Amino acid sequence: MGGCHGKQMQNPEFQEEESLQIPNARQPTPAPGTPQQGKFPFCSPSPLPGSYKNSPANSSVTSTPLRFLKRPFPPPSPAKHIRALLARRYGSVKPNEASIPEGSEVEVGLDKNFGFSKQFFSKFELGEEVGRGHFGYTCSGKVKKGDMKGQEVAVKVIPKAKMTTAISVEDARREVRILSSLAGHKNLVRFYDAYEDEDNVYIVMELCNGGELLERILLRGGKYSEEDAKAVIVQILSVVSFCHLQGVVHRDLKPENFLFTSGDEKSTLKAIDFGLSDFVKPDERLNDIVGSAYYVAPEVLHRSYGTEADMWSIGVIAYILLCGSRPFWARTESGIFRAVLKAEPSFDDPPWPSLSSQAKDFVKKLLNKDYRKRMTAAQALCMFLTILIILEAEHELVNYYNQPISGHPWLRNPEEAKIPLDIMIYKLIKAYICSSSLRKSALRALAKTLKVNQLYYLREQFALLGPNKSGYISLQNLKMALLNDSTEAMKDSKVLDFVNMVSSLQYRKLDFEEFAAAAISVHQMEALDTWEQHARQGYEFFEKDGNRPIMIDELASELGLSPSVPIHVVLQDWIRHSDGKLSLLGFVKLLHGVSSRRQC
Repeated sequence: MGGCHGKQMQNPEFQEEESLQIPNARQPTPAPGTPQQGKFPFCSPSPLPGSYKNSPANSSVTSTPLRFLKRPFPPPSPAKHIRALLARRYGSVKPNEASIPEGSEVEVGLDKNFGFSKQFFSKFELGEEVGRGHFGYTCSGKVKKGDMKGQEVAVKVIPKAKMTTAISVEDARREVRILSSLAGHKNLVRFYDAYEDEDNVYIVMELCNGGELLERILLRGGKYSEEDAKAVIVQILSVVSFCHLQGVVHRDLKPENFLFTSGDEKSTLKAIDFGLSDFVKPDERLNDIVGSAYYVAPEVLHRSYGTEADMWSIGVIAYILLCGSRPFWARTESGIFRAVLKAEPSFDDPPWPSLSSQAKDFVKKLLNKDYRKRMTAAQALCMFLTILIILEAEHELVNYYNQPISGHPWLRNPEEAKIPLDIMIYKLIKAYICSSSLRKSALRALAKTLKVNQLYYLREQFALLGPNKSGYISLQNLKMALLNDSTEAMKDSKVLDFVNMVSSLQYRKLDFEEFAAAAISVHQMEALDTWEQHARQGYEFFEKDGNRPIMIDELASELGLSPSVPIHVVLQDWIRHSDGKLSLLGFVKLLHGVSSRRQC
């Protein structure tokens, strides 16, 4: 479990279920693995390559950490291979009963000196155990001397005897590094210091006495009201967006890993347990399988993921908060994984029909199996703040860039949901700058179709980058804006290196109109129900302003296609035979194109 922890709550009503103790758990209705296609034949989705308290009596289904050596598992039963490799990595197939493995499984000569202070017991008094996790346990404690004398704290104790591999040693070292470098966010557990002796590592943090989010769900009869769920989700999104901007992916988000600071109904929620967290660059993909079965994202099982995996977990949490059931459920780990990969969550059973369309839309946008179409944390916060404007005339052309915006109805406390800088903006701007002039024209045309709620997010991001009085930003603005929010974690995650590389590119200043074109996510646009309308309307703008006769060889060069590719076969449908200009199909494909003319 996490660093600070509430008391374990005994509730016999929920003890019979063998996994996460949420009532009304059910198996979702199987659905096709891919969403239904729209009218465009070329707009189909792009292909994609625990328990409530960790009781030893519970099945490993409940809280399997799923740490994995870098070797793919064969499909039908990933759970069996996860357990086997977990045993090799940590010395036990049961995460709560890890022990020193025998024989050659123990790595000889491991350096278990962390360089932490060895004065723990001279400064702290260790109290009773308040929580137990995968590879350690958490106790209450009290400060014996100094400015904090008498203050209660939480102490996560990680036995060195359980660190049987170099990876497990690095996991503990990285957890301390992440906690110590991520500082200053009100929804993040406060880190005080780390200590060690011959037997243990001690991580000292603030003590949260309000219990787990999971306990609150149970006390409320298994679910939150829609209004109360908003306040919880806003806090989760706020801290996760902060972590993602710093280049930290949590990888084990679940109700057990969020604690309230006190028993008050409006007490602050804190994210805990960074034992499975890692640093990740904006353009990097991780490949080791970690997390808890019910909350693991599809791309994690595919062994290629980034910060988007956390957003899937938040979608699962939001689903549970609102209806009291898991979106993906089975009695075995293999069944859970199959459901995550193949099934679609149900929004037909009560209470979903009685919930707002905004709440359902929010959850659906997070539980998109294609991670590229999933909302970021900053976008999800923005969704709370925007309202969908339904136009009287569906195809009416309006200049939305200066239209005012009103607050989203699915928000409880707007002041708590300050929209943070979104690192995805940096990735999209880099891709835009490296694109061909033809693709830039296509993106500018598509950006003109954006509605008020979509432009609100982009306007907020643009403002955070600090445009000058003339309304322009340079690439140096990207760097300066990020430095304003940077922590030490950015150095370890190499986020600053990525941004320095982007800001060093030679490119003219961007006004908001071009920024909107650069920062638009085509994949996310494709996930909208209105995608076909956006594409056709964008093509109309492109016809007026950017379309021109183009040779197939030129288009192939624009897209960076290899000479070995049968170009005429691949691209002949992209160009209208009547005038040699790009067709609607070619326009949509071009939006995804990658140019080789500029190397970034």
